[in-house]
Amino acid sequence: MVRSMTGYGRSEFSDDSCRVAVEIKSVNNRYLDINIKMPRQLNQLEAQIRKELKKYMQRGKVDVFISYEDLTEANKTVMYNSRIAQEYWKHFSEMADQFGIRNDITVSSLSRFPDVFSMEEEPADPEGIWDVLLRVLTEAVKMFDEARIREGEFLRKDMIAKLDEMCGYVDCISQKAPELIERYRTSLREKVAELLAGSGIDESRIAQEVTIYADKVCVDEELVRLSSHIEATRHELSKSGSIGRKLDFIAQEMNRESNTILSKSDDREVSDHAIELKTSVEKIREQVQNIE
Repeated sequence: MVRSMTGYGRSEFSDDSCRVAVEIKSVNNRYLDINIKMPRQLNQLEAQIRKELKKYMQRGKVDVFISYEDLTEANKTVMYNSRIAQEYWKHFSEMADQFGIRNDITVSSLSRFPDVFSMEEEPADPEGIWDVLLRVLTEAVKMFDEARIREGEFLRKDMIAKLDEMCGYVDCISQKAPELIERYRTSLREKVAELLAGSGIDESRIAQEVTIYADKVCVDEELVRLSSHIEATRHELSKSGSIGRKLDFIAQEMNRESNTILSKSDDREVSDHAIELKTSVEKIREQVQNIE
C-alpha cells in the first residue's frame, strides 16, 4: 500500500505511578530524519526508540515529542548537607564570641536555614519505564502510520486518475500523428503544383521532403516510452514499501518525454494535447514528492 510522508499520531497513558505521552508528526523529506525531544532522564532509551520508529517509516522528516512525569514520591529523598550546617554553626559561634552573647541556636532552628536540608529526586531508571513507554510509543506510531496510509490511498487514487488522463492524451496524439504527415504531403503537392503551373512534379523530391518532415515531427518513440512509464507508475502504485524515490525517477522521465513531444508539435490540436499531457505529468511529479 502507498504511504504518504505526512502523518500525525498521539497516545497517552497515566496511572497512579506515572504519566507518559508520545506525539509524532512528519512532513516530506528526501531521506529519513527523526528528531526526538524527551526528558533528559530518558536519553538512554533513544536508540531503542529509534529502532521501534524505523519499523514503520523509511522517509520523511519526523518529529517525536515524549513527556514523562513520575507521580510517586518514591524517588524523592531528603538530603542533609552537613558542610553547610557546619558553616552556619561556625559563623553563629563567632558572632556569639564577638558580641559576648549566648549562642542560642538549636538543632531545629539550624535545620531551617537554606540548603541545610533539601528535597532531591533520584534519577529515574529508564529501563524501569521502558515497558510503559514502549506501549504508548507503539500506539502513537500505529495511529501515525494509519494516517499516512489514509493519505497515501488518496494520493494513489489521484495519481491513477491523472495517469488515465495521460493515456487519453497519448491516444489522441498517436491517432493525430499520421494525419499530420498526410496533410503535409497534400499541402506540399498543392504548393509545388501551383508554382510549377502544370509542369511535371518530381515525386521523389516530394517523398524526400515528406520524409524529412516526418522525421522532424515524429513522436512515436516518445509516445511508446511515455506509455511504458505510465504502466510502470501504475505497477509501482500497486506495491507496498518505499516507492517514492522510484516514482520520482519515473516522473522525471515522463516529463522529459512530454517536453520532447511538445517541442515537436506544429499542429494546434496536437500542441493542445501535448500541453495537457505535460500539465498532468507536472501534477504527478508534485504528488510523488508526498509519497514515502
